Amino acid sequence: MIYYVDKNSRKRYENGSEEWPFHTIQQAADIAQAGDTVLVAPGIYREYVDPQNGGTEDARITYRSVKPLEAVITGAEAVDCWEHYEGTTWVARIPNGIFGDYNPYTTLLSGDWYYPVNPVHTGEVYINGVSMYEESSLEGVLNPQVNKSSWEPEKSVYKWYTCQEKDTTVIYANFHEYDPTKEKIEINVRRNCFYPSRTGRGYITLSGFTVKQAATTWAPPTAYQEGMIGPHWSKGWIIEDCDVSDSRCCGISLGKYLQPDNENKWSIKRLKHGTQTERDAILQAQREGWNKENIGSHIIRRCNIHHCEQTGIVGHLGGVFSIIEDNHIHHINNKQNLAGAEIGGIKMHAAIDVVFRRNHIHHCTRGLWLDWQAQGTRVTQNLFHHNMPPVGTEISGGLALGEDIFVEVSHGPTLIDNNIMLSSYSVRLAAQGVALVHNLICGPFTSVGKGTDNAGTCHVRYTPYHVPHQTEVAGFMTFLHGDDRFYNNIFVQKDIPEQYIAQSKVYEWCDDVATTGTFQFDGYPSEEEYMSKFFLEGDSGAAEDRNKYYEKLPVYAGGNVYFNGAVPMKRETDAYVDTQNLVRVELVEKDGEYYLDTNLDQYIPQLPNSIVSTEMLGEAFEPEMKFENPDGTPIIMKQDYFGSSRQLSPLSGPFADRGDFGRKL
Repeated sequence: MIYYVDKNSRKRYENGSEEWPFHTIQQAADIAQAGDTVLVAPGIYREYVDPQNGGTEDARITYRSVKPLEAVITGAEAVDCWEHYEGTTWVARIPNGIFGDYNPYTTLLSGDWYYPVNPVHTGEVYINGVSMYEESSLEGVLNPQVNKSSWEPEKSVYKWYTCQEKDTTVIYANFHEYDPTKEKIEINVRRNCFYPSRTGRGYITLSGFTVKQAATTWAPPTAYQEGMIGPHWSKGWIIEDCDVSDSRCCGISLGKYLQPDNENKWSIKRLKHGTQTERDAILQAQREGWNKENIGSHIIRRCNIHHCEQTGIVGHLGGVFSIIEDNHIHHINNKQNLAGAEIGGIKMHAAIDVVFRRNHIHHCTRGLWLDWQAQGTRVTQNLFHHNMPPVGTEISGGLALGEDIFVEVSHGPTLIDNNIMLSSYSVRLAAQGVALVHNLICGPFTSVGKGTDNAGTCHVRYTPYHVPHQTEVAGFMTFLHGDDRFYNNIFVQKDIPEQYIAQSKVYEWCDDVATTGTFQFDGYPSEEEYMSKFFLEGDSGAAEDRNKYYEKLPVYAGGNVYFNGAVPMKRETDAYVDTQNLVRVELVEKDGEYYLDTNLDQYIPQLPNSIVSTEMLGEAFEPEMKFENPDGTPIIMKQDYFGSSRQLSPLSGPFADRGDFGRKL
C-alpha cells in the first residue's frame, strides 16, 4: 500500500490516496503496516511523527520525501507576536497551551555526566534558522556579552531569556539589527520529530527528509536516550539521505530505552557512582531483551548532520551491530553552552560490531567518542579534521579540548584503519585492545595509560566484555593498558598550539604532550617479556605473585613511518624515521570538496611491509576475540582509504599508491 501526504493539498476529504492525500505525516504513521510506503510531498510539516507500527525484515515501512530534502519535519513553530521592549530587545508572550505536557521553557537540561556552565532550558529561539544563545537573566539580554567559549563568538551576542507569567511563557530576545516582525523567528516546542513513543517498532526507513529544531533532552547512557530521530529500542531502521540539524541535544539516537529505576540515578540519588549505575543498566537491559535478535542492526547513511549541541549521533546499547557510513557530521557543540561527558560528533557506548566508514567529521567538540565496550568496532576510511576549539577561544576544561577519536574504557578489539586524522590531537587512548593500521596521524596520542581509574588511583573501573558478536556479558575487568597494535601508519609531527598544551594540564587524563608518535608506550612489555612472568618453575599458583595479573599488557608495532620529529617507541626497531625532509600536510577545500596539500608522496619509503590481517593482529586480551568482521570472517586489509587494492608489499599510510595523495578525499 502506498500512502500520500501533502500538507498543501486543498482537498477537504483525505484518505491517503494520491488523489486525496493526507495533510499530516502522522495520519499515515497511524495506519501504515509492514510493506507500506508513505510518500511525502514538499512542505514544512510542523508535527511530531510517532510511528505506531513497525515493519518486518522482508517488508519494511518506508517514509520517503518525494523531492529530496524538501519535505521538512520540524519541532519548531513560528512566533509573530513580538513587541518592542527596549533598545534592540523584543518580547513575546506565548500561551502555555501550545506546549501540551512538555514545555521546553520550563524544562532545564540535567542528567548524569552533564556539567552545566549556566542553567539552560531545552527550548531554543531561532533567527532565520540560526539558534540564539540563552541567558539566565534579562540583564544578560539587554546588555549582551560575547561568549568567549563559543566557536562563533560573533553570533553569541544574539541572546534570549525566558520566564513564566501565570500560564504564559515569556521570551525576551535581543535581535540586534534584525526586526523580528520582518524575519522568520521560530521557537522549538516539540521534544522529537520522528521517534516512536513505544519500543519495538522495527524495520522502518526514513529517506530524504530535512529534520530540525527539536527540544531534545540531555542523553547520557544511564537515562532514556532520545534524539530528533531514532528507532527507540528496536531493530533494523534505515535513516538515509536526510539533513538533520539544530537539535537542542542529539540529532539521531540509537540509544537506550527508559529504565525507570535507573534514570539518571547517579545525579539524582548520588549514592552510587555513575559507572556503577551504568553497569546496572547494562545488565538490566540484558534481562529485558537486549540481544541481536531484538535490538540494533541499524543503518545511518549519506546524512548531513550538523549544528546539534550535544551529539550528531548518540547511542548506548541500542546501536549494536549497526553501520554508520558516508555521513557528513560537522559543527556539533559549537555554541559551547552545553558541557559534559557525552558530547561529540558521534558518541556511542557499547558499539559492539558497529562499523563507522567513509564519514567526514569536522568542527565538532571531538569527532568520534567510543565509550565502553567498543568490541568488534571498526573505524575505517573516515576523514577527521578541526575537531578541537579554534585557537583563541576560551576552553572550559579538558573535555572541551577534543580530538579526532576517543576510545575510552574498552577492552577491544577496536580496529581503526585507513583513516585521515588531521586535528591537533588524533586519538585519546584511555582503553586497551586497540589496533591502528594504515592511518595518517598528524596529532599526538593522549591519555595513554590513564583515564580508566574513575578519577582516582584507588577507584578501578570494571567494565564488561562480551561473548564475541553477541550482547551477552562474558565478564568484567578493570584496565591494564596496552594490548595495542600499530602497523603501517604514517605519523607526521605538526605544531601544537601552546594554548592546547597548556590546557592539557587542566585535565588529568591528558598528558602534557606536544609530540606525535608511539613513544608514550615506552616501558610497555613485549609479548615475550610479558609471558615470561607466568608458569615459572615451582609456581603452583598458591604462593605466586598475584600482581602480575594487573600489569601492563604487550604493545606491538611495525611498518610505521615518522616525519618532522614524530617519535617511535624504543622497541620499534624497524621504524622508518625521516630526519632529513620537511613534510607538509594541509587540508584544502575547493568548491565544497577536500584535498590534501602534501608532499608526502615524494618521501614515503617503500618498506617491506606485510598485508595486515586478522591473523597478524591476533586476539584482544580480555575478550579473547580476534580483530575480525562482524560476521566472524577474517579481515585482510588489501583495500585503502579509497577502496583501491594494495600491493603485496603495501605503502605505509591510508593510500595504496603515491598518486592517491592528491585525489579528492
